[in-house]
Amino acid sequence: MFRSTVVCVGSATVDNILQTHLPLSEIKIGDKALVDKMEVHSGGGATNAGVALKLLGVRVKIIAKLGQDHAADIVLKELKHYHLQNLCLHRSRKNTDYAVLVSSKGKDRIIYVHKGASNDLSPDDYHKKDLNTNWLYLASLLGKSFSTVKGMVKEAKKRKARILFNPSLYLAQQKKMIAPVLKDTDILVLNKEEAENLYHKTTMTKLLLGIHGKGPKTVVITDGAKKIHALHEENIYTLTPPKVKVMATAGAGDAFTSGLLAGIIKGKPFPVALQLGVVNSLSVIQRLGTKNKLLTLEEAELKIKKYQIKVTKNALR
Repeated sequence: MFRSTVVCVGSATVDNILQTHLPLSEIKIGDKALVDKMEVHSGGGATNAGVALKLLGVRVKIIAKLGQDHAADIVLKELKHYHLQNLCLHRSRKNTDYAVLVSSKGKDRIIYVHKGASNDLSPDDYHKKDLNTNWLYLASLLGKSFSTVKGMVKEAKKRKARILFNPSLYLAQQKKMIAPVLKDTDILVLNKEEAENLYHKTTMTKLLLGIHGKGPKTVVITDGAKKIHALHEENIYTLTPPKVKVMATAGAGDAFTSGLLAGIIKGKPFPVALQLGVVNSLSVIQRLGTKNKLLTLEEAELKIKKYQIKVTKNALR
């Protein structure tokens, strides 16, 4: 039976991206603010990760529930462009997820998200054989859909799949709910705020170890333009991303996580996998759109040479 390399499970959205030169803190209720740029793209954790992994040369499919609306057509058109298959068997009566992202040239942002079809994923929406994969990539899903995800994790583990989990803040805050998934997680990727909600500790080392104690074998914590920290095989890795001109930060986390996983799948040393994630993320934040200028593996390797990102390694013992 064909065994895919990665199945990405999560949301698929239509992102309406608005950019203004005005600081968002200066826009008051009732104001009419001029928008300098407006673009429409597909987004969401499953499609962002799926496209990123595909471009990096990984065999990938997604499971993302869509509605029966025009927004779903936009998502499907982009998936077709990238030759990416959605394994979800049914459409939801709820609307496809929709987001409005308002940013001020990368300095600050507000994201309004409507969760519709992504909350409607059920065990009937996929075949168990679809989880015959090397990796199950879990982006954030809520409610009924997260209950479905827990069943998917059990089935994937039976089939010897490994699990990458990239929860959002609203999932990290639900400690009891996500505990069973954390126990089966091989790689957990969080930003600092998410990590601190999941496990309160004063130092980064204690934070990494505390989260590691909940089950994940590898823990990676990002902090925007600041340092990235990772615990992997009894070593702590640290790196600082190079500074670039930021256009918009939406999609940066998905690009980083996908690059990291692609590096591991391609057999790269862990520090190189971290670098691959960083350069993929840097490419995305210099443009509007969560998939705009995701890198191929060849492009990423050239960027790694260009930036010469230093990764430090310290043994725990």
